[in-house]
Amino acid sequence: MRLVEMLRHNARVSFAELARQVGLSPPAVHERVTKLEQSRVIRAYRADVAPEAIGLDITALVGIVQSARADETALVGTVEEFCEVDACYFVAGEESFMLKVRVATVADLERLIVRLTKIPGVERTRTTIVLSTKWEGRPQPSSRREAHDAPSADAHDVPSTDPAMHFTVVDPSGA
Repeated sequence: MRLVEMLRHNARVSFAELARQVGLSPPAVHERVTKLEQSRVIRAYRADVAPEAIGLDITALVGIVQSARADETALVGTVEEFCEVDACYFVAGEESFMLKVRVATVADLERLIVRLTKIPGVERTRTTIVLSTKWEGRPQPSSRREAHDAPSADAHDVPSTDPAMHFTVVDPSGA
C-alpha cells in the first residue's frame, strides 16, 4: 500500500520517482498503479482547487430529514444533480443525509435550500453555515488501520509477492 499512500499525497509524482522510492522498476510500478486503477482502489486524480478562488465563498452542511415514504434512491439521484452539492453522506441520527454544499452567496444558499425542500421525499432540512475551514480533504495515512491493529510481539512479517502489499502472520503457539 506504499504506492497508494504516496499517490494520495502527490498524484503527480512520476512512475520513475515512485519506483525509486519503493525499490521497483518504473514498468513494474506502472503495472501496479494500473491494477489499482482497474480494481477501483484508485478512483480518480483531481486538482484540489480553493473554493474561494473560484467564487464559492460559502460552505454549508445541510441535513436532510426524509419522509417515511421517501424513495431513497430517487432522492439521492435528484440530489446528485445539484452542482452545488460537494458531498452526500448517509448518516445516523435525525437526518438521513448530510450534504456538504458550496455556493457563492448566502442568497444562493437560500435558493438551494428551497430547491432541496421541493424534492419528493424531503420532509425538512437543517443547515449549518461553516464560518471557517481549518482543514479538509487531507489524506489520512493508510497505516492508521495498521496502527490500530498493531501486531503482537510474537508476530512474524511475511512479505507478499506484491511489494506494495504487506501482511503480518501471528503464530498462535507464540513460537
